Amino acid sequence: MDPFTTAAVLSAVNTATSGALSGAASEVGRRTTERLAALARRVRGRGTDGDPGLPPTLPADPAARRDLAERLFQQAREEPAFARDLIAWLRETNLLRDTTGPACAPAANRPQLLPPGTAAFTDREAERRAIAALLDDPDATAAGAPRIVVLTGRGGLGKTATAVHVAHALADRFPDGQLYADLGGAAPGTAAAPSGVLVRFLHALGVPADRVPADEQAQIDLYRDRTAGRRLIVLLDNAHSAAQIAPLLTAAPGALTLVTSRHGLPELVRDHGARVLRLRPLSDDDAVLLLTRIAGLEPVGAQRTHAEAVVARCGGIPLALCETGALVAGQEDVDWARLEREFAALAPGGGTPDPADPTRLATDLSYRALTPAAARLHRLLALWPWPAVPVGAAAAAAGTTEAEARALLDELVGARLLEEVADGRYRFHDLVRHHAELRAQEEDGRAAAGAAVERVITWFLEFAAAADYRVIPGRWHLGPVYDRLPQPVAEPGIARAALSELTRERENLAEAVRAADEYGFDALTWQLCEAMWALHLRLGFHEQWGATHVRGVAAARRRAADEPRAEGRMRSQLAFAYMGLGRLADAERELTAAAAADRAAGHHRGRASAVESLGLLCLRQWRYEDAEERFLQAQRIWDAVGPEDDGAPDAPRALALLEHHLGRALSGQGRYPEAVTQLRHALTCFRALRERDSYNEARVRMSLGETLLAAGDLEAARVSLDEAIAVMEGEGARLQLADAVELRAGCGDGAVRFLRWARDLYESVGDAGGVARVEMRLAAAG
Repeated sequence: MDPFTTAAVLSAVNTATSGALSGAASEVGRRTTERLAALARRVRGRGTDGDPGLPPTLPADPAARRDLAERLFQQAREEPAFARDLIAWLRETNLLRDTTGPACAPAANRPQLLPPGTAAFTDREAERRAIAALLDDPDATAAGAPRIVVLTGRGGLGKTATAVHVAHALADRFPDGQLYADLGGAAPGTAAAPSGVLVRFLHALGVPADRVPADEQAQIDLYRDRTAGRRLIVLLDNAHSAAQIAPLLTAAPGALTLVTSRHGLPELVRDHGARVLRLRPLSDDDAVLLLTRIAGLEPVGAQRTHAEAVVARCGGIPLALCETGALVAGQEDVDWARLEREFAALAPGGGTPDPADPTRLATDLSYRALTPAAARLHRLLALWPWPAVPVGAAAAAAGTTEAEARALLDELVGARLLEEVADGRYRFHDLVRHHAELRAQEEDGRAAAGAAVERVITWFLEFAAAADYRVIPGRWHLGPVYDRLPQPVAEPGIARAALSELTRERENLAEAVRAADEYGFDALTWQLCEAMWALHLRLGFHEQWGATHVRGVAAARRRAADEPRAEGRMRSQLAFAYMGLGRLADAERELTAAAAADRAAGHHRGRASAVESLGLLCLRQWRYEDAEERFLQAQRIWDAVGPEDDGAPDAPRALALLEHHLGRALSGQGRYPEAVTQLRHALTCFRALRERDSYNEARVRMSLGETLLAAGDLEAARVSLDEAIAVMEGEGARLQLADAVELRAGCGDGAVRFLRWARDLYESVGDAGGVARVEMRLAAAG
């Protein structure tokens, strides 16, 4: 495409500004966006009739982006020097656009997320054949359309087991992998948000966390791009609605999407051509076969009449049959007549059971056979719909040790009242959980139930705080739980492992916030939000971040008398979630409210942090003059922190960071000589710290080098960037080192050598986008 068309300029503007809003383009994207700001400032600065024009702000909507693109295009036509600069920027942005989507080759990641099948699976051959026929029939769907199948039916019919069985059976036909998500759609309150599932899928498809956009539509676009042309199975289990499913559909004609739901989801049929297969209860013969497989029994012989009566009581419902089979598993001489009598005694009026409720009868029989301790744990775990219960949380619910809890969990798994979904993680079928929840209400009472939920929430809080502390040990932590934690041992990979732990429990932690809020445990609510800071800061999940922290703000306000600093903390963290979502006005509102709350609480440290964050938000919006004022205001607030006040030991480092931010604000205004002086002063402040912060010192040198490059002082830029590179090498910060080396390639001498070095560094950290971008620059350099 000719670089001098309005469409080409608009495409580049969209790339740069959307990257700034999502945060998906890292430092390279930030520089590209800030160079666009400099070009916009030159356009607006022309004005008319002597009017210098207004400073530009980040164009956050399509009309503003179109207006900026037209102004850039018009000035380039009139001014050759501006045209040269615009062409250079367009080339840079095209490289960025080409390398910040898929982070690796499509074939590089073949996700294998399907849960294991069960050896007792029985029948459903008709459904498997119907799905295979759909795949084989070229006329079954329109040309180029993906295939979508909905398995529907009442609870307990084995929809999940059927879908998993079929997916495994057909896996050879889908060599590019399998994706799986439990959408928690038994009720609206437990249904998973599409955004969280998309983020998980993108990670599984090889997109690094810092390349996953926060905006759901951008996630959908990237997901469809990453799955285009691939032969995948996508199993979306336990869906609540078509609206929950639609964002998770691929556009790949070689893909198969299997959906399970208790609802027919007619919108998927109407809008996407889905095929609906309705599961029915098992036939009498298959029901006997399934019961026999679970129980491990020989033919029932002389008691066949009673055994068949038990099977009939189960109504052909696989869940009821599995529970009943587990009840008699391992017994040498099963008294089928007694079991049939027990079923009959539980049925309404002692007669024929309600055919709609065989699962309740089977669950009740299994529950009555538990030991008292296992029955109690069964009840207490059911008090909240946890996505998957780890052993530690189960031990907390029961108020026992993990070893004892594991033995009780094994008893529940053996009774088919609980499923082990991974090593040390368990979940209920929602029908079984409902039964246990009712039992808890009858047998334990409100006070005991609330105490059990509180113990589980507290366990998740302590778990999250310990992991959060290992990820970012040096940050300021609010909440008494951190005071009890030992200083983490500095070991290679400890932060990465802790972040993986937080990721595994992410959905449980969000549920813990919801449970704490709804049970009225306000102190636990906001402390859980605080403990999730590292998880969200590093990995995003911005929709969940926003939802949890809205609750955190409300809880902190209610507990202001106990901890007046909490409201400002929660509002500041919520603002970062809004920034990630591109809701910049909401972010500014929350940061302003955070500063006001901290001012009312007399918390200078929190107020300074909120004002500093407002300055960083202004930088992001190209409001460099406003950013400068915010940073100066934050400095004045820090000056009010006395030697005995909260945060006093952190003041020198915080002030040094503000000096760095001020340098960036001055550079953004094009005041390069002042920015250079300011950044050199920031270096002096960092060097004067009692405990040297070599990493941030190197970041200042990178900003200084970048500013000197913009000012045209290549020699001074070389010196600063070479010093930054030396420090980043020593720090082992390879991604930041790669960025510094790529920046250094712009200094003129040895450009090819530095680009090759940058390419090798990006390869070493798995940043395929960086590799591709540098390869393009190398090709352009000849």
